[in-house]
Amino acid sequence: MALTKVEKRIRIKRRVRGKISGSSELPRLSVYKSNKEIYAQLIDDNSGKTLASASSREKGVEANGTKTEVSAAVGKAIAAKAIAAGIENIVFDRNGFVYHGRIKALADGAREGGLKF
Repeated sequence: MALTKVEKRIRIKRRVRGKISGSSELPRLSVYKSNKEIYAQLIDDNSGKTLASASSREKGVEANGTKTEVSAAVGKAIAAKAIAAGIENIVFDRNGFVYHGRIKALADGAREGGLKF
């Protein structure tokens, strides 16, 4: 039986998460996108805590322009919060999404904001 689009993404997500994990020194930047919004959070997998988060729904993020432009703004916002928390190096978790379009724009925005991965 053929897998649905969501089932394929979840299968990829599980495979990738078996190989990467975040710590307090090197947190995982997890990205989720819906049709309308995009979310990013820095996670310490050892303690199971979210260290910082940003989304296109927040008031501080400029949510005008195309979805790709908004994604870049979310990347810059998460980078600013991470640097304020003393985090510079991260591991990027695309969460099973293709590294293309909005996901790539968020990653580039985070790099522009000063994160290294």
